[in-house]
Amino acid sequence: MSGLDKMKARILEEARDTAGNILAQAQSDAEEAVRLAEESAKGETENILARAKRDAQEHAQRVESAADMQRKQAILATKQEMIGKVLDAAYDAVLALDDGKYFELLEKLLKEHVLAEDGVICFSGRDLDRMPAGFREKIGRIAAEKGGSLKISETPEKIDGGFLLVYGGIEENCTVRAVFDSRRDELSDEMNRLLFG
Repeated sequence: MSGLDKMKARILEEARDTAGNILAQAQSDAEEAVRLAEESAKGETENILARAKRDAQEHAQRVESAADMQRKQAILATKQEMIGKVLDAAYDAVLALDDGKYFELLEKLLKEHVLAEDGVICFSGRDLDRMPAGFREKIGRIAAEKGGSLKISETPEKIDGGFLLVYGGIEENCTVRAVFDSRRDELSDEMNRLLFG
């Protein structure tokens, strides 16, 4: 082999060695890149899974909270309906009291609302017809004890029960319905306590 051939062979040998080194380095770099990509993908996958779990938990909590709120609203609506029915039954029971007890109730109501003025008291036709003997005189005495007087109107009012007091054009509604309505919140609270503890 001549000197030129040896030189060519050595250059080729060096070129093969360099190419082998470059290929080995490229292979190593490619493997490192794949490893880093896999780690990154694995980390991203874990992040996505963690985020998905968090989102699912938050959604479940919102759904549970909404369901709990609907349950509470349904319970409250049912309680209010029951209390309303009890109050309506109580109202009907007052109107259905026997005459003696009914007019005792009206007497107490009158004592609470009568003024020390001259006025008119108005009843329903039903109450005018069933008014017990001596009740008209009681009205006069109760008004006089307060320093006023009441004339009983013989014109029936369109009310279910109770009475209206009229002083100088100002009317005070003392009907059974007005009494129930004015005390509805208080009565509802009491019914709630009695019925539901």
